Amino acid sequence: MSRNHHHYTSGEPDHVCALTGKILSRRDGIRLDLIRPALADHIRTLHPGIAPDAYISRAALAKERAAYIAATLQAERGDLTQLDHDVIDSLATNDILTQNVESEIDRSRTLGERAADTIASFGGSWTFIISFVLFISVWMALNVAGLLGAFDPYPFILLNLVLSCIAALQAPVIMMSQKRQEAKDRLRSENDYRVNLKAELEIRHLHEKIDHILTRQWERLAEIQSIQIELMEDLAERRR
Repeated sequence: MSRNHHHYTSGEPDHVCALTGKILSRRDGIRLDLIRPALADHIRTLHPGIAPDAYISRAALAKERAAYIAATLQAERGDLTQLDHDVIDSLATNDILTQNVESEIDRSRTLGERAADTIASFGGSWTFIISFVLFISVWMALNVAGLLGAFDPYPFILLNLVLSCIAALQAPVIMMSQKRQEAKDRLRSENDYRVNLKAELEIRHLHEKIDHILTRQWERLAEIQSIQIELMEDLAERRR
């Protein structure tokens, strides 16, 4: 009783969603004939018995829109990937796809991966190059001058062994870091693809919606103009 009184005083009677059967207010739904034609035709195809002035809840409309987008993309591109389905689901639930991929990867790094990144970062810096050149120069100078008893005389066989061991260990560490960087780049590219695809679909939807609104405005203007012409003709006939 109080519910009916509330809607009577507010001037917004309840409507029933033609797709879900749920009771909804006028603000929570939209009429089928006010939806852009392409999406409306898609809904009529899936639900042949729906009335032209039927109300559809916004949640149900979002799901139908996602199904329409999936059908359109499949017709344009063929089979859809999991990334495409993720974007379509985000459109239905109005989720935000933008995320900081690097921070998530950095948080999940193991101790070995952190060590590999640190070693690879230090090994590719001028600090490492300058310090390594100084180390080799001091090593060679001490052995040439014989200050420490020439523990590695010319041609510095021990130095060559040390350099070979460092290179043998440094190469796989750098490869480990590069693999992680490739994984990070791949996730970043996937995230960019999701965001760009969603932006493209949203822009396409806005274009169609604006075109539909403009078309309806022109139709209403034409109707108003025809009514004005009829009124002017009636006035002219009365004056005669």
